[in-house]
Amino acid sequence: MDLDLEGIIQCIKQGDENGVQIQLQEFNKEYAQCFFFDSEERDRRKQRKLEEFRKNKVRDYDDSDSDCDQYEQEDRGLVLRQNLALVLVRFVRTGVKCPLLKVSLRTLRILSRDKKVLGPLVTDGALLTLARLAGLTAGDPSDPSDEPADPDSDFYDHVIASLAEAKGPPRRSEEEDEGEGAAGADDDGGGGGECFVEDDVSNADSGDLDGGGWSGSRGGVDDAQGGGARHKALERGRRDRRESKPEREGEEQEQEEEVEGVPPGEEAQRKEALKVLCNVVYNSTWAQERFSGLRLMCGLRERLSSGAGGSSSSSVQFYELRLMFLVTALRRELSTQLQQEGGVSIFTAALESCLGVQWKDQYECVLDPAAPPISLEASQRVIEILKILFNITYSSHRQEPSEDDAALYRHLVAMLRVCLMRKCLLLDDTDELQGHTVNLLSALPLQCLDVLLTAREEPDSAQGPGVNMECVHTLVLFMERRLESGDKMKEKLTPVFNLLTESCRAHRETRHYIRKHILPPLRDASHRPEEGSTVKSRLVRLMTHLDTDLKHSAADLIFVLCKENVSRFVKYTGYGNAAGLLATRGLLGGRGPGGASGYSSDSDSDTEEYRQVKDRINPVTGRVEAQQPDPMEGMTEEEKEEEAKRLIMLFNKLSRDDIIQPMGVDSEGKLVPMLGLRDNSLTEEVKSDSENDGEAEEP
Repeated sequence: MDLDLEGIIQCIKQGDENGVQIQLQEFNKEYAQCFFFDSEERDRRKQRKLEEFRKNKVRDYDDSDSDCDQYEQEDRGLVLRQNLALVLVRFVRTGVKCPLLKVSLRTLRILSRDKKVLGPLVTDGALLTLARLAGLTAGDPSDPSDEPADPDSDFYDHVIASLAEAKGPPRRSEEEDEGEGAAGADDDGGGGGECFVEDDVSNADSGDLDGGGWSGSRGGVDDAQGGGARHKALERGRRDRRESKPEREGEEQEQEEEVEGVPPGEEAQRKEALKVLCNVVYNSTWAQERFSGLRLMCGLRERLSSGAGGSSSSSVQFYELRLMFLVTALRRELSTQLQQEGGVSIFTAALESCLGVQWKDQYECVLDPAAPPISLEASQRVIEILKILFNITYSSHRQEPSEDDAALYRHLVAMLRVCLMRKCLLLDDTDELQGHTVNLLSALPLQCLDVLLTAREEPDSAQGPGVNMECVHTLVLFMERRLESGDKMKEKLTPVFNLLTESCRAHRETRHYIRKHILPPLRDASHRPEEGSTVKSRLVRLMTHLDTDLKHSAADLIFVLCKENVSRFVKYTGYGNAAGLLATRGLLGGRGPGGASGYSSDSDSDTEEYRQVKDRINPVTGRVEAQQPDPMEGMTEEEKEEEAKRLIMLFNKLSRDDIIQPMGVDSEGKLVPMLGLRDNSLTEEVKSDSENDGEAEEP
């Protein structure tokens, strides 16, 4: 990295803000699209070394020296970035003017993408400074109470001295050389005992990291905390579309979007500070813990509560929502806290503001077919709100809501109906919006979802027996689109399967409507149930998928549509496809709950076409099989007996060698080894005989 950090420090000491701004702008321009400095370069170096090794089959001594030079250059670049972050955190506290402050925050945002540079950014002082700049806490960012004890001149002199020391030749003992050589080619930058953050994080409560410079090291913030794995389940969030345009256009947009009563440039400053906080919270377990300890959650909640009234620009509110989503997703106790503090009401109001809904009834919103699609900015904010609401209500469907909570959830479901029915400017945005809506609906109590069906009937809408099935129809179409896409099947299909299954189990009208679309009357039995491109065929194919959750959720949906009747389930899917679910539920014996589960008693009448071929259908494959010749034809009784003995001997041999294990169905309808069945039957016979003997001996 060609960074003149000493020049930047000298410009800061001399008050040359123009010089600082020019150099930081060059840095920002060069690394605007760079996310992981070390890992990218390390991967390229490993690939080059692997190709060279394959070519030469041997490593020359000069190449090893070259590798050491590359490591030293990498370490120097890391030291420069660490100290640049340290200097800028100190610099932004000193009351920097808005243009330079914005450039400095943008540099910190780029640096915060690298886990190894997070040390100066996770102290209490740094987090509070960023929170104040983001508008999450009150007070002046340059409050002297947060300033370190040493003067600016001494601080910068310490940084320059540490840089000069890092540039000098490294002193290594023979043991260190041997230890590093053993790690060599497999070093991923996170191992060994060189973690520089371990000692610094221990002082993070007091914010003492500003006391001096950073010397060479390769550790990461989460290496010291033993964390860093929790956030890996999160996918990288979608960028604000404003950021995809040239920087000049972005600045013009920020100027156009200034909120009335807010000083010019303050909104842009807030947005940059929020971006830094998002990166820091995402990459550091320690920052997540301190977010709660410093009461930043309260400030963020208040900002979002007031933001629903239009006190923030849409882009600033988007990053406030993104930060809240990260916090509630990564710290479960904070999501619980937010729910207890009225988070559902806050974000329901925010959702209502973003959608601009008008109410027709207590639990019914106006749906105007001629309304324009949801804008790009509004759809981004709505999606973030839905993700936050899911984080704080994910377990609500397991609980019995109080009367007040039920009213609140029904109010929310009424707006989720709008999310299902409205379109966005882009088709991908519409699909993503509906996906997050489905996720949230699956987290809410089932009894509150009746709002989706009780809306007034509109002309040309899908109708059921006295209810509006428009939302159910939209959900079925949504499921069909995701079935056809075939991308990320488990993540995209399991939520909608579960939602439709539970809705069918709870609402008779929903089950009737969906069954007409997925399980129409069976007429053609010449093909296997899993063959074809119909929705039923796709679902039956998923019943034998490798992923257990996916296959069970698909099978559950069809099973509920069959009213959990085993014979009907086998009829539509074939015994081979149905065996997995039946074995899991102990229904292999064919005894289903039938009408005892609360389903209506209407019969499943067979079609005339099905009745004609019913006797010739193979129950395992679920189709009419071609008649096969009798393999025993022409054999004498002695030959048949010999063939049977030979087969028994083969099965016994396979069983003794543990190649196969004969299974059977016990009295509970579950698969168990045949040996266990025989032992149980013998035990029952002995018990029965003893009871009979006892009865005979009685006078």
